[in-house]
Amino acid sequence: MRSLVLLISFIALMSCRADESLTAYGGAGTWQLQRLNGQPYAARATIAFGTNGAVTGQGACNGYGATQTAPYPWFELREMLSTQIACAQLAKEQQFFRALNAMTLAEVSGDTLILSNDSGEMMEFNLLRDG
Repeated sequence: MRSLVLLISFIALMSCRADESLTAYGGAGTWQLQRLNGQPYAARATIAFGTNGAVTGQGACNGYGATQTAPYPWFELREMLSTQIACAQLAKEQQFFRALNAMTLAEVSGDTLILSNDSGEMMEFNLLRDG
């Protein structure tokens, strides 16, 4: 009987998974890019983390969506799609998308989100407040 109780307890523990998403570690909300590789970012770009790895945002010209598949603190976007509208800041937006797809680590500290990679590239975001 004791073995059966231990087996059931083990199975129950294995089926429980803690939320390891960026959202669970303070990433909920909408973040605006402030600095890209140490330089002020001269266009508007946002990223927002939702449930089940959903990522949405707005580049300088286009909205986008993706799925964040890696557990915190790792960062990996998959299935990224965006609208296809041209604008005067399209080059800035392409720079943003290239950088975003190259990031591999995430760190949330209060109202600051840092995305980075092993190559030393970094994106610094600030949390946008309502109102």
